[in-house]
Amino acid sequence: MPLQNRVLPTGEIRADPARGLFTGNRGIIHRPDGTLGTSRWSHKHWLVCTLDHPRGIYHGPMPDRGWSALFFLDEAVALTAGHRPCHYCRRAAYHAFRDAWDAGIGDRADRMAMDTALHKARVTRTRTQIRHEAGAKTLPDGAFVLIADVPHLVQGDCLLPFSTTGYGATIPRPSGKLTVLTPHPTVAVLRAGYRPVLHPTARL
Repeated sequence: MPLQNRVLPTGEIRADPARGLFTGNRGIIHRPDGTLGTSRWSHKHWLVCTLDHPRGIYHGPMPDRGWSALFFLDEAVALTAGHRPCHYCRRAAYHAFRDAWDAGIGDRADRMAMDTALHKARVTRTRTQIRHEAGAKTLPDGAFVLIADVPHLVQGDCLLPFSTTGYGATIPRPSGKLTVLTPHPTVAVLRAGYRPVLHPTARL
């Protein structure tokens, strides 16, 4: 039976057999039996990591004394859930993200400052995802919006509906205001040119 470790763009963590392209770290949030309790983070440093450790180390998804491995369909999902690239296993992506942060937000922030700003923008103390409204035409590629309770990835003039196994058939990007799932700072980073790694099904 799959563990509860698949993260959705809506911030939910579900049990699902699909693994995805990336794993992530929010600290230790699982119980000794490998299940999740009510906690959804143990620190503010939410990372997007490679599936394979740079040194070939693998501790398993829910080890007794290791961080709880979470999984994402792709990097766009991870960013929307509030994570940012790991500075250790994804150094090039981290520096690209930080440079785009500087360009998009106007603040040469270090890791601590970015994580603090992201935490304020991604989730409330009651573990509720923070969402906001924005004009559909203003949103950058890689952001997620919610339409009829289904997360959709913004790509060019299209939106792609999300599932845990990949993206569905495109629909035209609408006009007007949309509910945005991606945190405010991350939208600015994407607008400044950061390009997340997408699942192969996101090809237009």
